[in-house]
Amino acid sequence: MATPRTTAEQGGFTFPQIAIALQTVALFFQAVTAGLLLSSSHGELLHGIGARVMYGASMLYVLAAILAWRPGGGSPRPILYASGFLVLASAQVVLGIARMPSLHVPLGVLMFGLSLLALGRALATRERARSGPRP
Repeated sequence: MATPRTTAEQGGFTFPQIAIALQTVALFFQAVTAGLLLSSSHGELLHGIGARVMYGASMLYVLAAILAWRPGGGSPRPILYASGFLVLASAQVVLGIARMPSLHVPLGVLMFGLSLLALGRALATRERARSGPRP
């Protein structure tokens, strides 16, 4: 009996991969709009909108991690990572509202770097799944 192929084996992206990519793009957008805060009157509005999108993307990443873990019975470690991002995003929102750039900016840089690492790991997992087991 043939087993059905998973999305990763078929060459498509999984929900967690899409969620982490969206989060990474949202964090990059936040970095761009942070720079616009210095030079444009629209920077604050765009940064505020981007903050909401980034926070939503972090929540989506947690949901994707839970949904990917539950049916497959795999490791719950991605849920821990996604929850950590959500905690960092919450701290980022609080620091932004409190207008504490000395903490807000470095935390944003840290979050972008961690998100890039998580995205790289997710895409590397995808490539390993596509190439199959190594001899």
